[in-house]
Amino acid sequence: YLDIFSSGIKGIFLANRKIDDQIKTFITYNKGRDWRLLQAPDTDLRGNPVVCQLPFCSLHLHLQLSENPYTSGSISSKETAPGLLVATGNIGSELSYTDVGVFISPDGGNSWRQIFEEEYNVWFLDWGGTLVAMKHTSVPIRHMWVSFDEGRSWSKYSFTSTPLFVDGSLVDPGIETQIMTVFGHFSLRSEWQLVKVDYRSIFSRRCNKDDYQTWHLHNQGEPCVMGERKIYKKRKPGAQCSLGRDYSQTVVSEPCVCGQGDFECDYGYERRSNNQCVPAFWFSPSSLSKDCSIGQSYLNSTGYRRIVSNNCTDGLREKYMAKMEKCPGKAPRGLQIITTDGKLVTEQGHNATFIILMEEGDLQRTNIQLDFGDGIAVSYANFSPVEDGIRHVYKSAGIFQVTAYAENSLGSDTAVLFLHVVCPVEHVHLSVPFVAIRNKDINITAVVWPSQAGTLTYFWWFGNSTKPLITLESSISYIFTVEGMNTVTVQVAAGNILIQDTKEIAVHEYFQSQLLSFSPNLDYHNPDIPEWRQDIGKVIKRALVQVTGIPDEQILVAVFPGLPTSAELFILPHKNTTERRKSSEDDLEQVVEVLFNALNQNLVQFELKPGVEVIVYVTQLTLAPLVDSSTGHSSSAMLMLLSVVFVGLAVFLIYKFKRKIPWINIYAQVQHDKEQEMIGSVSQSENAPKITLSEFTDPEELMDKELDTRVMGERQPSAGACFAV
Repeated sequence: YLDIFSSGIKGIFLANRKIDDQIKTFITYNKGRDWRLLQAPDTDLRGNPVVCQLPFCSLHLHLQLSENPYTSGSISSKETAPGLLVATGNIGSELSYTDVGVFISPDGGNSWRQIFEEEYNVWFLDWGGTLVAMKHTSVPIRHMWVSFDEGRSWSKYSFTSTPLFVDGSLVDPGIETQIMTVFGHFSLRSEWQLVKVDYRSIFSRRCNKDDYQTWHLHNQGEPCVMGERKIYKKRKPGAQCSLGRDYSQTVVSEPCVCGQGDFECDYGYERRSNNQCVPAFWFSPSSLSKDCSIGQSYLNSTGYRRIVSNNCTDGLREKYMAKMEKCPGKAPRGLQIITTDGKLVTEQGHNATFIILMEEGDLQRTNIQLDFGDGIAVSYANFSPVEDGIRHVYKSAGIFQVTAYAENSLGSDTAVLFLHVVCPVEHVHLSVPFVAIRNKDINITAVVWPSQAGTLTYFWWFGNSTKPLITLESSISYIFTVEGMNTVTVQVAAGNILIQDTKEIAVHEYFQSQLLSFSPNLDYHNPDIPEWRQDIGKVIKRALVQVTGIPDEQILVAVFPGLPTSAELFILPHKNTTERRKSSEDDLEQVVEVLFNALNQNLVQFELKPGVEVIVYVTQLTLAPLVDSSTGHSSSAMLMLLSVVFVGLAVFLIYKFKRKIPWINIYAQVQHDKEQEMIGSVSQSENAPKITLSEFTDPEELMDKELDTRVMGERQPSAGACFAV
């Protein structure tokens, strides 16, 4: 229903309803139990017959009340004028905003007459016994119409000598009032004008008993409406007298015998075409006794209930009213487990409250057992202790199968709920290679803290993809097919928490790389945080470009976590084209040679701060081979691998020797199960030797008593640390 209007008489409503894309007006006399279309007037304003056959044609009304207190709105009525309705509408198959007129019903909507062919504002004066109408128009007017016979005839009066643009009218307070104030302006530029109209002079006298008649409220001839027979006292049409302050409606009301029309379908029932109320498909009548115990009684519905505010007595009342019946014994059925917030996710260490529901069964004689799935279970002799919920705190993260079991002497039932217990994730770090080979698998890992956060969902976004790859694992393999800088984003979802990290990978057909080391003074100033490593990588790259003149787009520098400080230098081709592959490889070799010579001659250095000059060295003593998509290992590469391993052992011995010197402080960081935030190029180990950080130092040796260490950024375990099962 789009609009609904109360007529002022109990149980009578008008409503606009949309049916098959058409808006039609309906009326009810029993508070919505039955609705019917409005019968159009038999004749129009000129007395010509109106051809309008139900249900194809009827009267339709605009039911909007006025938001402006100075206009009457499209429909109006008064409780002091019972049965009198005035509304704007049209005759036809549906409600329309064209060909509208004003219609009046003197008998509560049973019959209608047209009183105006255009839109008018209509007000009730003198307890509703007098009607005042004013044309609703944008042009200036000077006349109004008054009716004493419920709109059958109208007298024309002039309320101003000069036409007035009427902006509104206000009836003075008091329902017996006979004074009206009209306000507007004579022109668009003139000031406001107020005109007070006093209608007392047009009433010849006060009404006496001979000026009244009785009116019987009815519904198409049926005298009982809402279980009552009502008789009202109204002024006779045409009696030009004033009702006055002492007017009384003198309503006579007596109850009617209850009939079928006084009852509507009860909750869970619906009316069929034979006018019978039957259970809806979703409703089980036996559920009315679900809270009932053996030996007690419950109110069993017959499928009917008396309409609210209906005052009928006797008749069918005894047949349709609900009956008291003994509670039947039932086995548990329809057992359910839900959480109080309706969610299947809770946080570790917080209260999870479970509600147990049962469609059928003796609540007082049914044993309940609830297994929380973490080795803890509770039992209750009946439902009374669990009505407010059962609380439980999970001490570890994971997915738990919560099982409820209900049993009485007649049977049993089981329900299961899978609850996700999560520990809020605080940080995610995306571990990706700086450089990858086109059309070759790379491994990408998301490192989440805390590590025992329970079940997590990973959303992986690659490049400009519009749909993510979704996994339950923290690692994924991926092949990049487009050269250039590619973006990787991971989003980690835990309950209602979502965090993400984004990294860039340079994808090329081939590249070369060198491991870099630094003068020891850099270690003294290394806080071992990602931001510092990124800044140092930019400084090293800028120093390499300044010394060698190589374009910066051909150089990438990745500084590794931990001590001693080390990095990897990636040398990229200037242009990757398959037609010039051979010449591009030769160009790349020349770039590598220039960089290698500059590093070997200690030409690459930078000032960390005033007085602190850091020299960049190359760890490998020979040029590294080309890294590309080929799968075979050359003999030269194997020799290179052996030579680099030898060099690594030599560096390790030198470093160990240096650690024994007591006046040299070595700063180290004890890693707390942390992944490197930047790893070397993918497939580097297949084609080129590489010295990893583990070859420089053993974590256990960093704890030697003679070593003067400084532990930076170590994360201490908190009391609320997460654990997973």
